[in-house]
Amino acid sequence: MYTLENLPDKKKLRKVTLALIIEKDRILLAMKKRGFGAGLWNGYGGKQLPGESIMATAKRETEEEIGIKVKEIEKIGTISFFFDEMPQDKDWNQQVTLFRIKKWQGKPRESEEMKPKWFHINKIPFEKMWDDDKYWLPKILEGKKIDATFIFGKDQKVKEFQINLA
Repeated sequence: MYTLENLPDKKKLRKVTLALIIEKDRILLAMKKRGFGAGLWNGYGGKQLPGESIMATAKRETEEEIGIKVKEIEKIGTISFFFDEMPQDKDWNQQVTLFRIKKWQGKPRESEEMKPKWFHINKIPFEKMWDDDKYWLPKILEGKKIDATFIFGKDQKVKEFQINLA
């Protein structure tokens, strides 16, 4: 059982990305259609490939998942996730580098994996997102950068968390 005082070395976690597009009073989320997080609204991103920078991962995954070419991107945080109830050999525990896409080329489109949709920032569907999003996403929408840790218990609900402003 994980606690904030009893966590594995974060440097050994699987490295993944999560990118967001925020424009004035709206955010572009995408419905995950398959794989990890299927059936939930989320940003776009995925696993870092060997030899690939984490920023290159964010750009590549965004293009694959919603069809846009990233022109300007900014790192806005890091979130480490730990899952008590999941098999540890399946790479559930991970360190996510958060990015905000500031400029891009093309129109977001649906792929085999994701279906993008714009939401007003006052109508974000938190009830259809990962449980942790309601804690950290409002801080990002306020323009803050974060360094956070979340521990999930049963039913993939947040058991314990810590958010530090970066």
